[in-house]
Amino acid sequence: MTTLFVATTGGHLAQLDGLSTRVPGDGAAVWVTNANEQSTSLLAGRDVEFVHYVGARDVRGVLRCVPTARRLHRERRITRAVSTGSGIALGFLPYLAARGVECHYIESAARVNGPSLTGRILQNVPGVRVYTQYRHWAGGRWRYGGSVFDRYEPVTREHPPNDRIRVVVTLGTATDFPFRRLVVSLLRQLRPGGELQRATGLPVDVLWQTGGTPVDDLPIRARPFLPARELREAIAQADIVVSHAGTGSALATFDAGRFPVLAVRRQRYREAVDDHQQELAAELGRRGLALNREADGISTDDLLTAMSRAVRTVRTPPPFALCS
Repeated sequence: MTTLFVATTGGHLAQLDGLSTRVPGDGAAVWVTNANEQSTSLLAGRDVEFVHYVGARDVRGVLRCVPTARRLHRERRITRAVSTGSGIALGFLPYLAARGVECHYIESAARVNGPSLTGRILQNVPGVRVYTQYRHWAGGRWRYGGSVFDRYEPVTREHPPNDRIRVVVTLGTATDFPFRRLVVSLLRQLRPGGELQRATGLPVDVLWQTGGTPVDDLPIRARPFLPARELREAIAQADIVVSHAGTGSALATFDAGRFPVLAVRRQRYREAVDDHQQELAAELGRRGLALNREADGISTDDLLTAMSRAVRTVRTPPPFALCS
């Protein structure tokens, strides 16, 4: 009995990692993703097969996955496959389902009001069971199995900073969609002598994790990409976290016990392929786990609010219910 866990890096992989501990065990496990700083550190010590990155609407990338799916099925005797997407799922689940493997596709928690393109394709593939993480759009072939966010609850933060304010700004790992608007907007509050320092009387240290956003002309010291462990440690030590409203970044922040300000990428500014980040940020705001804000609308009061709150991980979250 071997389970294949398949996901693109970023939020999809972070979700699958969190959900994998909540699905019933089925013997050995093999992970399939693409290699970057996040995946190599997050999956260190596990049985991993790295494949080429499959981008949005990347038909050629999907087809390049099929030989790997065929080989793993033959060599590892795969009996079950679980994926949170995105396009990489199309290179594995249809092939494996056609060969009798029990296949499960869990739609990303970022899709609050309906399935992604990958989900709309897989819902029509025989043998692939499809799941939503939101009760309100379950129906038809789509089942509700639980949510990756069931692991968390909001609490009050009890220990304010006493010598300086440590801030992490994270734009995620995406290279296709720059988010310069957020960085420029935050400079007013976070620069030395800026609004946050004046409001608190404390110096402000900022880690700028900028991904693929060009910032060389701005007065900041950027770290485009960090190993997952290093970023987690920085977030855990931070007093304030400002993040793009991506699922992976939100989960990393919650796991570190922090209450983030989530800034929404907008399609009209070419910051995302669509506006699904607004849906996710609104859902997390409704759960009391984050502040939902436009990138150019974050105030110093928002930063102070985030500094006074925290997120706690639930010790025994409910299992994610897979259908047999």
